[in-house]
Amino acid sequence: MTANAAMLEQIKSGQGFIAALDQSGGSTPKALKGYGIEGDAFSNDEEMFALIHDMRSRIVTAPCFNGQKVIGAILFERTMDGDAGGKPVPALLWERGVVPFLKVDKGLEDEADGVQLMKPNPGLDDLCARAVAKGVFGTKMRSVINLANEEGVKAIVEQQFAEAARIAAHGLVPIIEPEVNIKSAERDAADRLLLEEVLAALDAWTGEPVMLKLSLPTEAGLFQPLVDHPKVLRVVALSGGFARPEACVELAKNPGIIASFSRALLEDLRHQMSDDEFNKSLGSAIDEIHAASVA
Repeated sequence: MTANAAMLEQIKSGQGFIAALDQSGGSTPKALKGYGIEGDAFSNDEEMFALIHDMRSRIVTAPCFNGQKVIGAILFERTMDGDAGGKPVPALLWERGVVPFLKVDKGLEDEADGVQLMKPNPGLDDLCARAVAKGVFGTKMRSVINLANEEGVKAIVEQQFAEAARIAAHGLVPIIEPEVNIKSAERDAADRLLLEEVLAALDAWTGEPVMLKLSLPTEAGLFQPLVDHPKVLRVVALSGGFARPEACVELAKNPGIIASFSRALLEDLRHQMSDDEFNKSLGSAIDEIHAASVA
């Protein structure tokens, strides 16, 4: 079996979840603060990125971080390009049975029509080619829906699927992430609009199956038609600001959807922990998220 076919099988059938280790420039200081590293610990971007790389290296080399419960991991570009445990990160992950993905978007535009589209990404094709060369299986890109605005939601889905076509042309599997803001007063209506637009886009999609990364819906089970859709390889959920216990409760109400948590995975980890404490805390988080994903 080729590596790509084995990765496809792990994502399609693996009993686990996808770790999101893709905090980018804007969200890195917050991630470091949560990890117990204050802003005065670094004086420029290089030092900041070195600190977050150390954190991610500690996670991906931990004994509990393997393909039995963590079937995939989404990486930031610098993490893809870096080493951990003396090996390139994508190669190290796949040795452990964890399928590597890459965050490819360049951040969000200002809000218009109740949504935030992705910024233009002229370098996407070059980035995809580099990812393929490094053994990456798929990509992830995020936009945000704040209000149940029909035009806005339609624009988000159109942009996501247009970029997905560019990504799929490289043989990569795109994770399409139109996040509904869980703090939105119009969350349930936005969920329903999104479902309608994504189903229409899937019906028009002619490529290989894609993946979807969605906020957990207000109504449990609402996204079941997406879970069951023949053009969807897997539906994963972001924690979206829920703390881990709440995110896991909400996730377990939606059979067939697995976690792709970031903050909810990392929230108990601290820079100051001994390796034993760190591995125990990470293992406990992995167990909890895995149980909710396979519930």
